[in-house]
Amino acid sequence: MYTASQLLDKINEHLAGLSLEHSPQTLYQPIRYELALGGKRIRPVLMLMAYNLYREDVASVYAPATGIEIYHNHTLLHDDVMDRADLRRGKPTVHKVWNDNTAILSGDAMLIMAFQQMMHVPAEHQGEVIEWFGRTALEICEGQQMDMDFETRSDVSEPEYIEMIRLKTAVLLAASLRIGALLGNASAQDAENLYRFGMQIGIAFQLQDDLLDVYGDPEVFGKEIGGDILCNKKTYLLIEALNRANKAEREQLTQWLEATEYQPTEKIAAVTALYDRLNIRSVCENKMREHYTLAMESLLAVTVTEERKRELKNLITRLMHRQM
Repeated sequence: MYTASQLLDKINEHLAGLSLEHSPQTLYQPIRYELALGGKRIRPVLMLMAYNLYREDVASVYAPATGIEIYHNHTLLHDDVMDRADLRRGKPTVHKVWNDNTAILSGDAMLIMAFQQMMHVPAEHQGEVIEWFGRTALEICEGQQMDMDFETRSDVSEPEYIEMIRLKTAVLLAASLRIGALLGNASAQDAENLYRFGMQIGIAFQLQDDLLDVYGDPEVFGKEIGGDILCNKKTYLLIEALNRANKAEREQLTQWLEATEYQPTEKIAAVTALYDRLNIRSVCENKMREHYTLAMESLLAVTVTEERKRELKNLITRLMHRQM
């Protein structure tokens, strides 16, 4: 069994070895730039870990794992254009270094490259793998559109929000685990349980990100705190605050949501104070634990020894206990 750290090193080495020297370089330079920004590579690592539950020759899965990571970064290029984001992992985004058109076209190229990598699997698994990958890619588009629709709504419900983050964030984690299991010749039931595990963990991770954006340590979280508050993003915290607020609290919160001129630090402090008054942090933590528990139940049902599942459990535990 490999550790998550060992698998991360292997996938980074494989990504670094990709041939991106084709012409025109104005198409491929942004791809190299984006992939070089690094990150946890959690999706390809999860694919390799799921495969490694059943088989040891993880090198045979580097191509589809690379495809998952290229696909994820493709979505980031497009997301950054749509969100007008200036920074990604502390570096200028592709559309800022080049321009919007370059980011869109290079992102499109990455989508094609991802499918090319995903084709490098044994023939007996190719149809099912491509089907799951294509289904997942379409679901992520659905989730992104829901998130965009929420920007103009003030009545987003908790179930709607959970469904949006399931589609936008969780399905790719879940698909990574399922595809790894399929390629490892896991049983259909094990593959399904690993998929459910990834789905619930993905939802818990996004809830955690919502929480960290308000209550996180910027040095640990990797970005400034309060960004979601400043852009009125419909996070779980905001939705629950609107649901739980009394008339006066709702009016105060609505004033900040509708304000066009304000001091950023003042708005962050005021909205956070409302969250504190409504005990929203505990509400979000309880929801995270609910999905984490469901995830662990699905992992428990996977029919390999607890010893073989230990590294996967350890990785998820570390990610779920990032410092506040």
